Amino acid sequence: MSNDIVVNLDTTGLAKLDSVVRKSLAMTAEQVHTDVVQSQTMPFKTGQLQNDSTFVDMTEFTDGHVMLVTSTPYARRLYFHPEYNFSKDENPIAGADWFGPYADGGEKNAKVKNWFKQFMKMNGG
Repeated sequence: MSNDIVVNLDTTGLAKLDSVVRKSLAMTAEQVHTDVVQSQTMPFKTGQLQNDSTFVDMTEFTDGHVMLVTSTPYARRLYFHPEYNFSKDENPIAGADWFGPYADGGEKNAKVKNWFKQFMKMNGG
């Protein structure tokens, strides 16, 4: 009598699940980007920062990583300095740390998790 345990993995099913997770991850990042813009929290002078220089970076997508990036040279300065006098003309709640609410412990973090769950269901996961 053998005590060996045999486990058979459904590699096709795992590949499908992996695909669903990656697609849902990308969709979640896009939703966060949309929400950041709609929340009117990014500094807005010409629209460059919010509309052209903030995007979902998919370069590490195959590793299961996506990033929401703001690529202007002045973004870091604005992001980390809440003491600046941000114009409220275009975005009434503009200020620093516009991604902070979406991070762990942030007020919108639960929304991000729910978006991911919804996209998983929608994509067949």
